Formats: sequence, structure tokens, C-alpha cells
Amino acid sequence: MKENWLSRYFQFSELNTTLGRESLAGLTTFISMAYILFVNPLVLKNAGMDPNAVFTATAISSALGCLIMGIAAKYPISIAPGMGVNAFFAFSVVIGMKIPWQTALAGVFIAAVIFFLITVFKIREMIINAIPQSLKLAMAAGIGLFIAFIGLQEGGLIVKDPSTLVKFNQLTSGMTWLTIFGLIVTIILMVRKIPGSIFIGMVLTSIVGMIFKLVPLPSSVVATPPSLAPTFGVAITHIGDINSIQLAIVVLTFLLVTFFDTAGTLIGLAEQAGFIKDNKMPRVGRALLADSSSMLVGSVLGTSPTSAYIESSTGIAVGGRSGFTAVVTGVLFLLGLFFSPLLAVVTSQVTAPALIIVGVLMASALKQIEWDKFEIAVPAFLTVLGMPLTYSISDGIALGFVTYVITMVAAGKWKKIHPIVYILFVIFLIFFWALFVKQ
Repeated sequence: MKENWLSRYFQFSELNTTLGRESLAGLTTFISMAYILFVNPLVLKNAGMDPNAVFTATAISSALGCLIMGIAAKYPISIAPGMGVNAFFAFSVVIGMKIPWQTALAGVFIAAVIFFLITVFKIREMIINAIPQSLKLAMAAGIGLFIAFIGLQEGGLIVKDPSTLVKFNQLTSGMTWLTIFGLIVTIILMVRKIPGSIFIGMVLTSIVGMIFKLVPLPSSVVATPPSLAPTFGVAITHIGDINSIQLAIVVLTFLLVTFFDTAGTLIGLAEQAGFIKDNKMPRVGRALLADSSSMLVGSVLGTSPTSAYIESSTGIAVGGRSGFTAVVTGVLFLLGLFFSPLLAVVTSQVTAPALIIVGVLMASALKQIEWDKFEIAVPAFLTVLGMPLTYSISDGIALGFVTYVITMVAAGKWKKIHPIVYILFVIFLIFFWALFVKQ
């Protein structure tokens, strides 16, 4: 009886799928993105946040996003804290701008509220259409380079140098060789198209690390979920801290990066699964509502913004077509709450290969930029290059928007610039002024 109800609700017959196939797809998706349970706490630990609390917040916000996506939007697309925006949170905002993580989390909350409202009032299309496609692509690629750069640093492959700023590290440390092992293994798995390559690579790297005593053995495998007390509600109590143009830019960046990352991922996955009809994605409002709700709850619990995950493509590839796929993934994230002791095994050398590989995947957006148009190429290039070189995602985005207006006006194409982009141009000029005056 229950299975019949499930079949009817998730339209198994109409989508030519089965309960078994959807369950397998959900498991495949979870395995492909389970690394976020361990990578996200480690990234946000750099911001001074309690990794155990972040682990719990990551699992719950991911589960919530997946369940809403599956039940309400009925898509086989899963949600979790986004790679890239968590690096922006930790390295650009907290470390780079010296903003307390509590204030940064309040910025995530405000961005989530705005995201939720523009979704409810259906003005998301206007915002998406306002930002040039070239800058959207450059933002994704630039974040990819930034993440990879962080991975190379965290893994000990790249170190600072007084003459050249950075250089390749001497391979004398066992921890660095552990990173190299993990990177090679993960690359091979990715090339072989093995589902869950990143997660499997982390597991194998951890095992090798424990064998050679480079990684500590976990005290246990299963335990009660860690407390949320260190991070729960902090975002709300620090809303009053968002009181400067610099912090307003931070909120705007959280919103832009998450918004466009989710929109682009949703469209790409919907194309893969064959959901796009007449150049439109049915129930896209519900899909964005799932993400914005997850982001809102996640900020209250204590994690960086959530986003639709491209790893959902692995579940779609094995036949996932209904929302039940996302429901299964969500349930597995809840079960993952009980495996927090494994956090001790996941060191920065274990997660570094994952960061580098995710960076490679995100950099693929470069191929879609119109490099033959100089007025497009310059702002795109500065956006991409600016993020790793300034160690700031927001600085890279600001460089791109400011340069885009200048090059388009110089090319006599000022009428093609959306009014919203002109507004952002002014905002980012003020941002640079505030940045330079502060220095």
C-alpha cells in the first residue's frame, strides 16, 4: 500500500522508473557528495568555527534541502553547503577581511532571507537575466581556481615565497606525499568515471594515512551527533553587526554566488534528465525555494550557504528521475549524523585533493566564455584571475563588474548593459573606495 502511494506521488510510471532504481540513484548521489560532511567543517574551522557543530549543521541543512527538493519540487537534485562559497566565507570574509565568523554568519542569514523573498515573489528571472552570462561563467570558474589554490596550500604542495609570493614545496614531508597520493587516486577514479570518486578517494587517502601513522585513528566510528550549541542561533543574534558598505557587499556576494550557482546547476541537471520543456524548467520556483529554505535554516544552525549539487548528475546517470532520489539522499544525510568521529581522520591533506578536483570541475565554465570578444574577455579574465590572486572571491567579482561596464561602454554597447548592472557598478566602486581607504 505504501509503495503504491509512493509510486503515485512521485509518478514512477509516468517517469518510467521504479522504487529500486530511485533508491539506487539516491544512494549513488549521496556517496558522490558525502565528502561535504567532512570537508565543510574543515574549511569553516579555518574561520574559527567549531567543526563538530558545523558537521551537524551541514548534515541537517543538507537533509532538509534534499527532502524539500524531493517532496515539493519532485526533482532528483540534492542540496548541501556549497563548495566555493564556504571558502569565500572562511578565507575571504573571516580571514581576509578580518570579520568575525559570527558576523559573517549573520550575513549568510540576511542573504538567505533575501534569496527566499525573491524566490517567493518570483523576481529571480529578472536578476538572472540582468547579470551578463560571461560574468556568471567567470564567477564559477574563478571560484574553481580559488578552491584549487586553497587545496594546493592546505595539502602542502604550494608554499609562500618572499621572492615569487608562492612556489612548489619541497617533497620532504609525508603529509605532502599523502596529498599527492590522494590527488592521483582521485584523478584516476574520476577518469574511470567511478561513481563517488571524490568520496572514495578521501576514504583511501585516510586509510593510507592511518597505515603510515600520518593520520590519527578515530576513537570510534559511530557516536551521538555533536551539539549545535556553539553555532546555533548565532546568525540571528549578530544581525546588528551588518552595518557597513563592506558587509553589505559581503551579503550581496553571498546572494549572487549562491543564486547563480544554484540556478546554473539546476538548469544543467534538468537538461541532463530531460526535464526542460520549451526552454523552461517546470517547478523551478519550488526548486529554488528548497535551496533558499535550506540556506536559511543552515545559517541559523551554523553553516555557510547551501546550493544544488552537480554531483546529483551521478544519480540521474543511473536512472534517477523522480523526487524520491533526493528524498533517499536526504535520509542518508540524517544517518550520516552518527558518524562524526570520522572527522578526526579527515585532515587537510585528505580533503585537499577534493578541493583541487572540485576546482577543476568548476573551471570547465571557461569554455563557454566568448573569448573572441575583447570587451567580454577582459572582465571575465580579471574575474577569474582576481579571485586566487587577491585571495578574495568578492574582489574578483567586483573587478569583473567594474571592468565590464568600462569595456562595454568603450565598445559603444552601453545600451546592452542592464540597469541593475550599472547599480552594481556603483556599489562595487564604493566597495573598492572603502577597501583602499581602510588600507
